[in-house]
Amino acid sequence: MEIEKKLKEARTNAGLTQEQVAEKIMVSRQTISNWENGKSLPDIVSIIKLSDLYQISLDELLKGDTKMNEKIEKDVKVAKNNKRLIFATAILLFAVAIIYSISTFAGGAFYDFCEAAIIWIALGIGVAFAITYMSQKDEVISGKKDA
Repeated sequence: MEIEKKLKEARTNAGLTQEQVAEKIMVSRQTISNWENGKSLPDIVSIIKLSDLYQISLDELLKGDTKMNEKIEKDVKVAKNNKRLIFATAILLFAVAIIYSISTFAGGAFYDFCEAAIIWIALGIGVAFAITYMSQKDEVISGKKDA
């Protein structure tokens, strides 16, 4: 059985309306409706909250639903990519800070070089974030088309 059917069945068995569920897990009623009609899929945090609310196991909710398992895998992949990007940016900023500090003490042409390099490094960070954002947006769009 698909996740949307399991969610609707669990909600009706619990004797709750979509509005009540939405209030308890802090989402909109429309979001609950979209999940139950298969228009979108809940994130893992919402699945855990629903599991607790309906008093059914995560295994029972997720097992056998390939769409939901694929979504969780995509979410994990995006989180890992974001973590890598943040780590790379932190290292880059740390390197810039060290170079800039050294240039302050050294003075001269090295200082001018660092001032010019900072603009290009900032531009590189911006491009990296833009590429990551666009790739995540494409994954979300293609995920909705598949559903």
